[in-house]
Amino acid sequence: MPRGIAKDHDAKRAALRKGAAAYFAAQGYDRASMTGAARECGVSKALIYHYYDSKEALLFDILDTHLSDLVTVVDAAAPDGLPGLIRAILEAYEDADAEHKLQLDALATLPVQQQTPLIALQRRLVEIMSDAIARERSDLDPVRLRAVTMTVFGILNWFYMWHRPGKGLSREAYAELAAQFVHGGIAAT
Repeated sequence: MPRGIAKDHDAKRAALRKGAAAYFAAQGYDRASMTGAARECGVSKALIYHYYDSKEALLFDILDTHLSDLVTVVDAAAPDGLPGLIRAILEAYEDADAEHKLQLDALATLPVQQQTPLIALQRRLVEIMSDAIARERSDLDPVRLRAVTMTVFGILNWFYMWHRPGKGLSREAYAELAAQFVHGGIAAT
């Protein structure tokens, strides 16, 4: 008779995703191992393999969860316009630096069939941002709209590289600055 799912199954998976994301991001996904991920998570290799049959499966779950959660947050913030989207994205990125780094650095290492749904989620994020920008500047042609959209993501996506909590601007203050900067830039485009 098969064993049932533990009551804390989802919590354990979440902890494994978080710990493995930190380890993969710090080591570089290509150099990381499941043994190292298990060690980082404080569990046995057997336990990590109980939840994930491969390093790819673990990476996919990390990225799928991160991007799905981000799409949910951004969808909910879309009615708040561009400033609301910028704040929502930066808030969603908080405590997700490792996941974000893996999204940028390791997604392409996955097989195409695993990349496809993740890329669809990324495209949804771009679409939501592009729609918000187009509402502010309906006169932008598609080429410029795409360039402006990707510039906004550039402003937001690299925040984790230089920001140090407790030093300089807070995440909230940066969100306000970025929203003003983007709004002013869009108006001047």
